[in-house]
Amino acid sequence: MHNRFTRRQGLKLLGAGLAASMLPSWSLLAASNENRLLKRYSNHDKTLPVIGLGTWRTFNVGSDPQLMDARAEVVKAFFELGGGMIDSSPMYGSAPDVMGHALNKLGTPDTLFSAEKVWSPAGGSAYEQVADLKSRWQLDYFDLVQVHNLTDWQEHLAALMEMKAEGRIGYVGITTSHGRRHQDFEQIMASEAIDFVQLSYSINQRAVENRLLPLAQEKGIAVIANRPFDGGRLIQDLKRRNTPLPEWAEAECGCTSWAEFLLKFIVSHPAVTCAIPATTRVEHLRENMRAGLNPMPSASTREKMVRYIESL
Repeated sequence: MHNRFTRRQGLKLLGAGLAASMLPSWSLLAASNENRLLKRYSNHDKTLPVIGLGTWRTFNVGSDPQLMDARAEVVKAFFELGGGMIDSSPMYGSAPDVMGHALNKLGTPDTLFSAEKVWSPAGGSAYEQVADLKSRWQLDYFDLVQVHNLTDWQEHLAALMEMKAEGRIGYVGITTSHGRRHQDFEQIMASEAIDFVQLSYSINQRAVENRLLPLAQEKGIAVIANRPFDGGRLIQDLKRRNTPLPEWAEAECGCTSWAEFLLKFIVSHPAVTCAIPATTRVEHLRENMRAGLNPMPSASTREKMVRYIESL
């Protein structure tokens, strides 16, 4: 991940020293998570923890100071538990500003892998959007910038490729959600030198297994899975009905909650690099992060997981 000793951090180190006191504790906590699964990306020479943090809906809290501080607590717990990727978008309202608030309050650890998007309805060129988003996050650099839902993808992708070549961003990607435009997505994956793709994948929404995930493996493209709980509906329905975990879940893949079960199914797919569940609550964040610990389900256990969900 990029060395991001920003002007803001310099001021904080000269002041109360909060960033300096926080960063070592995060590093030690991350290092203690020896069972945490990391997956390779960037031509297999770098790794990411398989559970990231999404901000869709959950971080769009406006400027309410209580809610902004509550989201900062989620971010703090995420880093304490060895988290890496945080994904946002200008489509997500105030989420980039709330991330800036959290990083300003907590300091920015070296483990952060910052992922943003450019989106035509946000207005301005890709260059202008990236500059604005850096200001909102209070960062000088993004590890990844993606073309959100393929909006004006030719123009935006060309600009992002130029920014990558100039060292202004780390990696370039494209996104889709809700199962949209898979044919276009496949064509871009096959023809463009992109580093990451982000797509919707959950245990009950598996269309990407047919063509997109195999193509990502073939091309060496890292995969971010969004909507891992199918927009929240899947896990809410399971909990509302008090659906029990299968008896074999803990023994075969270490699952003690539905969040772990659903997330481990996703990140155990060999093509998936990282899943980005979103949450507003620290206790749910902790459940999600436990899904990044080994053991992971085998191929045969993954098939059992699907059959169990389909039987409900």
